Amino acid sequence: MSKIVSACLAAGMFASGAAMAADNADPHQWLEEVTGEQALDWVKARNAEAEARLANNPAFARTESAIREVLDSDARIPGVYKMGQYYYNFWKDQANPRGLWRRTTLAEYRKAQPAWETILDLDALNKAEGENWVWHGADCLRPGYERCLIALSRGGADADVTREFNLATKSWVEGGFFRPEAKGGLAWIDQDNVFVYTDFGDGSMTTSGYPRVVKQWQRGTAMDSARVVYEGQADDMYISAGHDDTPGFERSFVSRTLAFYNNEVYLVAADGSLRKIDAPNSAEKSAFRNWLTFELREAWTIAGTEYPAGSLLVAGFDDWMAGKREVEVLFTPSQTTSLAGYTWTNNHLVLNILDDVKNRLEVLTPADGWSRAPLVGAPSFGTISVGAVDREQSDALWMTSADYLTPSTLSLVQIGQQPEQLKSMPAFFDASNQVIEQHFATSADGTRVPYFIVHAKDMALDGKNPTLLYGYGGFEISLTPGYSPSMGRAWLEQGGVYVVANIRGGGEYGPRWHQAALKANRHRAYEDFAAVARDLIARNITAPAHLGVQGGSNGGLLTGNMLTQYPELFGAVVVQVPLLDMQRYHKLLAGASWMAEYGNPDTADWEFIKTFSPYHLFDAAKSYPPVLFTTSTRDDRVHPGHARKMAALMLAAGKDVTYYENIEGGHGGAANNAQAAHMQTLAYRFLWERLGGDKAQAE
Repeated sequence: MSKIVSACLAAGMFASGAAMAADNADPHQWLEEVTGEQALDWVKARNAEAEARLANNPAFARTESAIREVLDSDARIPGVYKMGQYYYNFWKDQANPRGLWRRTTLAEYRKAQPAWETILDLDALNKAEGENWVWHGADCLRPGYERCLIALSRGGADADVTREFNLATKSWVEGGFFRPEAKGGLAWIDQDNVFVYTDFGDGSMTTSGYPRVVKQWQRGTAMDSARVVYEGQADDMYISAGHDDTPGFERSFVSRTLAFYNNEVYLVAADGSLRKIDAPNSAEKSAFRNWLTFELREAWTIAGTEYPAGSLLVAGFDDWMAGKREVEVLFTPSQTTSLAGYTWTNNHLVLNILDDVKNRLEVLTPADGWSRAPLVGAPSFGTISVGAVDREQSDALWMTSADYLTPSTLSLVQIGQQPEQLKSMPAFFDASNQVIEQHFATSADGTRVPYFIVHAKDMALDGKNPTLLYGYGGFEISLTPGYSPSMGRAWLEQGGVYVVANIRGGGEYGPRWHQAALKANRHRAYEDFAAVARDLIARNITAPAHLGVQGGSNGGLLTGNMLTQYPELFGAVVVQVPLLDMQRYHKLLAGASWMAEYGNPDTADWEFIKTFSPYHLFDAAKSYPPVLFTTSTRDDRVHPGHARKMAALMLAAGKDVTYYENIEGGHGGAANNAQAAHMQTLAYRFLWERLGGDKAQAE
C-alpha cells in the first residue's frame, strides 16, 4: 500500500458512496488534479501494482507481442483518400511509431507493395522539435492542394495546434497560418483567408471547453484582429465554420452546436450576414451542389405532412432558402431498419441501411424523381461502408467490408459494375473453427435486444466458457461486426467467447433506439445489457464466474453500472476511460457537452442521474467482482479523475481493484502502437485470468 493511500486512510479521507451521498462530500477530489504531484504519485503506485500483478509473466509477454505484431504489421490495409492526382495515407508501424504522412498514385496503390513518397515524418519532426506530436489530420486547399493546414496534438489530447504546410516543398510555411494549442480548428476559405475557432482568451470558450466564437482571419494579420463571424452562447457546445468549395456551388456555413444532435446551420452571405437554414435543430442538415438533405431525429411536419424520425428528406437548396417547402423522401425507417449513413458521388446518392444490425447498400439516382437499386456486388453479411473517391469527378466508391471472422477488404467500385478488390487484410488468427451467430434477448420491459456472439463450432454448453461481453449504448453509435485481429489472437484463439450487445442508447435502430435510453430512461440501456448477460447464462454458454464485461468512455459508464448494479452477473469487469462520478461529470473537461444525453445534476435531474452514477452507487458492504480501471493522463475529453476516484473508493473498502493509467494517449488511451498493445493486453489478460481462462485452457 502506498504512503499516500496509507496517509489518506489515517486521515479518514475515504468514504463509501452512501456516505458521500449523505453529506455531499467528495474525499477523493484531490485526484482530479490531473498533473498534481500527489495525484501522479498515487497513479504511479497503482501502475506499479498493476504491472506486478498482470504483466510480469510469460503469458502477458506472449499476448502483448501477438497484439503488437498486428498493430505494426505492414499487411494492414493502408486506407487512402484522393487529393488531385495522388492518394494519401497516414501510416504507423514499428519503425514509425508516430507515423508517416505519405502518398502514392492509383497505379502504384493497385500493387501488392506500392511505392510511397513520404510527405511528413512525425517521428523525425518530434526528434527535431523535442515534442511528442500525435497526428490529428490535414486539410489541403483545392484545386491545387499545395497549401495544407495540419493539426498536431501533444500526447494525443483533443487540444491541438494547427500549422500551415507547403505540400510542394514538403516544408512548414514560414509566417503562415498558425493556431496555438487549444480545442478548435482552422478551415480554408481561400489561400489568404481561413475560418478560425479556438481559444481567443477569456470568455471565448463554452462551458464544455470548446470554441464559442468563430472568426474570419486574413493572411498577414494577427489572429486576434480577425473579424468575428459568429458568437455563440457560453452554454452552447461548439461553434465552428467551414467552406464548401464545390465548383459552381461555393458556400460558407456556420455551425452552432448546442448539444449532441442539436444544432443550427447558417449560410454566410457575401456581405457577412447569416441566414439560418430553416429546419429543426434535431435534424442533420447537409448540402451538396443544389441538394439540401435533412436526416431526421424527431418527427417533422412540413406543409401538413408528418415525416417520422429516422427519415432522410431532400430538397432543392436554392428553393428551400427561397421559402419553398417541397421535399422528397429518400428513406423511411421500419421496425428493423435505420439509416447508417449516405454518400454522394457525381451522379448518385448511396444509402447505407442497417436491417437488424446488418448493412445493405442502395443506389439512388435523381432524374424524374429518384430511382433506386441495390449496389452491385456488395457483400450480403458483415459491416459494409462506402465513401466517394472523388464525388465531383466520378461515381467511384471505396467499399470496405468485414465481419468478426472475415478480414477487412477494400474494393474500388464503379456504380453498376462488379467491385474490384484492391486490398485484403490477411487472416491474423485462425477462424476456421469459429462461427458467428445473432440472438435476441428480452429486456425488462419486453424489448427485443439483438446481440452477436462469436464462438468455437464445438463449444460445449456447460456454462464454463470464458466469455467477454462488450457494449457501448450511447450517443446513437451503432456496434456492427468488425474484424479485430487483437481480439481474435488474445481471446478467440485462446478459447474464449466474444459477445457484442446492441443495446438501447446506440443507433442500431436509428434515433428511436438512442432516445429510448436518454436521461431518466438511462436504466433501459443497463437493463438491456443485463438481459443479454442473463440470456448467455440461460443458454448455458457461460456462468457469472466466467462472464466478463468491457467498455470504454460511455461504455465505461455502462460497465461501471454493471459493476455496481449487477455484480452477481459477472466474474470480472473492465472499465476504460470512463465516466463514473455523474454528480460532477459536467464540471470536468468536456462533460458539460453531454448533458443532453445524461441530464444536469445541478437540477432535479440528479434524482434520476444518481441511479446510474457508479461512484455514488458503490456500497462498501457489498461484494463486487474484480475490476480493472484504465485511463489516460492526457485524456482531455473524459477526465481521468473518474477512474482514479472510483478506484480509490473501492481500494479503501478492500475490494479487488487493479488500476492503470497511461501517461499519454488522449481519449483513445494510447499514443502509439506500443502503448496500445500494452493497454489491450492488460485488459485481455486481466479478464482471462479472472474468468478462469487459464484453467479452462489447461483442461
